[in-house]
Amino acid sequence: MNIPFGLQTDMTNKLKERLHMNRLSLTTLRSAQFALFLTTLCFVSPTFSYELSYSDAELYIVENAYSTQANEALQQASQLQSEAVKGLGLPRIDLNVRAYKFHSEVDVPLDKFKNNLEQTLSQGVNDKLSGFQGSIPSGVYDPLQQGLNQTIHSGIGLFPDSANVVLEDDVVKPTVSILMPLYTGGLISSSKEMANIKAQRSQLDSKQQQDIVRYEMIQSYFNVQLQQQLVYASRFNYNTMQKHYDNALKMEKQGVISKGQRMQFEVARNNAARALQNAQSNLQASQFSLKNLLHKQEPDRLSTPLFVNMQTDQPLNQLLASYPETSNLVRKMQMNTKLAEQNVKAQNAAKKPNLFAFGEYSLDDKQDWIIGVVAKYNIFDGVNKNKNAQAAELQRYASELMTARTKQEIENIIYKSYNEMTSAQQSQSLLRQNMQAAEENLRIQELSFKEDMGTANQVIDAQNALTGLKTEMAINAYKYIISLATLLQGHGSISQFKNYIHHPNTDYIR
Repeated sequence: MNIPFGLQTDMTNKLKERLHMNRLSLTTLRSAQFALFLTTLCFVSPTFSYELSYSDAELYIVENAYSTQANEALQQASQLQSEAVKGLGLPRIDLNVRAYKFHSEVDVPLDKFKNNLEQTLSQGVNDKLSGFQGSIPSGVYDPLQQGLNQTIHSGIGLFPDSANVVLEDDVVKPTVSILMPLYTGGLISSSKEMANIKAQRSQLDSKQQQDIVRYEMIQSYFNVQLQQQLVYASRFNYNTMQKHYDNALKMEKQGVISKGQRMQFEVARNNAARALQNAQSNLQASQFSLKNLLHKQEPDRLSTPLFVNMQTDQPLNQLLASYPETSNLVRKMQMNTKLAEQNVKAQNAAKKPNLFAFGEYSLDDKQDWIIGVVAKYNIFDGVNKNKNAQAAELQRYASELMTARTKQEIENIIYKSYNEMTSAQQSQSLLRQNMQAAEENLRIQELSFKEDMGTANQVIDAQNALTGLKTEMAINAYKYIISLATLLQGHGSISQFKNYIHHPNTDYIR
């Protein structure tokens, strides 16, 4: 239901007055107006219709296809991964915090300590007594010395032979550590280059996927056009046969033709009706396929008809010579070879020693620090690095062979589709000539039949021949389009397909 513009204005004015009377804020007024606009849109339900050209369909599918969006996400992921490893080779800085509690019990033997202590004390006492040796009678000096030494020995004997020592501590130690690779045998540079190659290959994957959806759109779009032409031809044939049958009924009543001749037209009419039903069923299936490809947006009319370019721009030799530079598939295969070459370098680097500089600084009050250099060479870790390097070399060689094989297949596709395309161009000229002859033949047979100089079979055959030519012309145009698309797909220039639609000297099937 459409609400007149004047009525909308009156409703808005009344709403403003009511809001003013209630002293509502300007923000509330704008919100209310927006709500009124949404309410108006809810009541308005226009029916949208549009026609769709191939160029618009291609633009839509390239931007909105699920596979395109998925490859774009993968491409962004590969690019981010490539950027993530650009810092490889720079110092690694870590902030560390160690928190631990320490407890240890140790039995310490004291025999040696006791002996040393006893000897030290006895020697000290003897040295002191020796200073008084002249003033102390010898009968007193010796017993005194022996008594003191015995007292020291007895006192030392009070100490145990061992002691149990318990050590405990709680430590929280923050530090900053730095680790910088000085030499890795080329492993870091190979890792960076591999990430960069993967990012470039991902871009080619996206372009290749876009080419695939273009090819799918060409098939689906022009298949609908083909099926429509077949329906037009079948309907024209049915209508004509119906007209012949109606005339045959009149002529039978007038006694001009026999019942058998009239029944020949009836059989031909029924066959035409059956062919029309089949054509309509095929058209509905092709329309559903296109609708599904367009994400349920079904156009009312397709504006780009079937066509045949009557001239070829590029010769076959030029196409065969230039495809390695334009084919995304070939370029991606070459990227795979480069990736395999970097893998060979990485496997060889794994056999070489590594050299690192390191340092650590304590952030507590003790401010301990340490710096140094570490050289590491793996002698054995269970992995045969020589065999890994040989395997990487074989993978590189296999990638080169697969690229060469892919080129062979593409050349076969280009050669075959080029010949099919030129054959369709030649057939188109002959079909146009035959169409004129068939139309004139049908006119002559109809006149001959009316004047009782021809038979019903001759009229039916002439009509079927004309319908067959129309059908064959549509099929030939579709074959040309698919051959052209296959040729451009193999060459890597299918994005230029839409330019051929408006090419000079083009025969359109409408």
